Amino acid sequence: MMIHRRALGQMLGMAFCLMIGGTLSAQELWVKYPGGEGPGKGKKVVLISGDDEYRSEESMPQMGRILSERHGFDCTVLFPVDPKNGTIDPSVNNNIPGLESLKDADLVIMCLRFRNLPDDQMQHVVDYVESGRPIIALRTSTHAFNIKAGGKHSKYSWNDKKEWDGGFGRQVLGETWISHHGHHGVQATRGIFAPGQESNALLKGIKSGEIFVPTDVYGVTIPLPGDSKPLILGEVAVGMNPEDKALEGPKNNPMMPVAWTKTYKTASGKSSKIFTTTMGASQDFSNEALRRLIVNASYWASGLENKIPEKADVAIVGEYKPTKYSFNGFTKGKKPVDFALKP
Repeated sequence: MMIHRRALGQMLGMAFCLMIGGTLSAQELWVKYPGGEGPGKGKKVVLISGDDEYRSEESMPQMGRILSERHGFDCTVLFPVDPKNGTIDPSVNNNIPGLESLKDADLVIMCLRFRNLPDDQMQHVVDYVESGRPIIALRTSTHAFNIKAGGKHSKYSWNDKKEWDGGFGRQVLGETWISHHGHHGVQATRGIFAPGQESNALLKGIKSGEIFVPTDVYGVTIPLPGDSKPLILGEVAVGMNPEDKALEGPKNNPMMPVAWTKTYKTASGKSSKIFTTTMGASQDFSNEALRRLIVNASYWASGLENKIPEKADVAIVGEYKPTKYSFNGFTKGKKPVDFALKP
């Protein structure tokens, strides 16, 4: 007897729920923040966390809350989940439940690192990318995927050389992983407007130098490939405090782009809007100006550029106490439902 592919997928989903104890419904493997009133009403945003250092499992729910509560977007947040117990575990690099929600998403915001997703999950990502819909990519998303050579979607790997030079990162987002340009954990990043971008709508409500984050500047190709347009340059600070001066010498001459826009031309000729920033650890989102940049980018990417507020409301929703970035530094035992807003 033949089984329809969709029916098989549903059966596998049910089997997954049973595998983690039979007590979780599929909807408990991710979290939703329904949109209220606001310019984003009717727009569906899917935020995907999945990195093992920068605590995107903390930052993505907070950004989902802000976009939902402050701006009306309907937000779904996905997590890397351990199939044995249903807890969030960023070291599990091959399982992000709920990626089928990309089918009707208007915007994806991702913070991923070296994911090796199975073909069925990865296909949802590929289908979204090739649909021509917009993407906002944070920090390690430049090296989002590490699919084994010979895999169906191995060209998405950050170090692919056969089909896509630099994989998804370089071909879609504008760059792949190259290096730590600033001293990791020692030299912070100050965001300086790229020349000529002062009046860009994406920078509304932000002052040059106002973005200051504890993550270091990443090295990128200069000039960036394709039609990438730098918005913000990363000034390497001598230390980790906002009052610290710029580091003297070649690290800041020239400064690396840390936020840019570009387009991605799909295989079918569609053109998608891309916003990439190499900032974006959970601690980085303690900076109000960075949160405003991502909110502005969400308006821009989802076709609401003319509705970007003069100074978008990015006040924290609920409690937000980000964990210091580190490998294996995630809070053990948390489940997606733990990030649901309490009534």
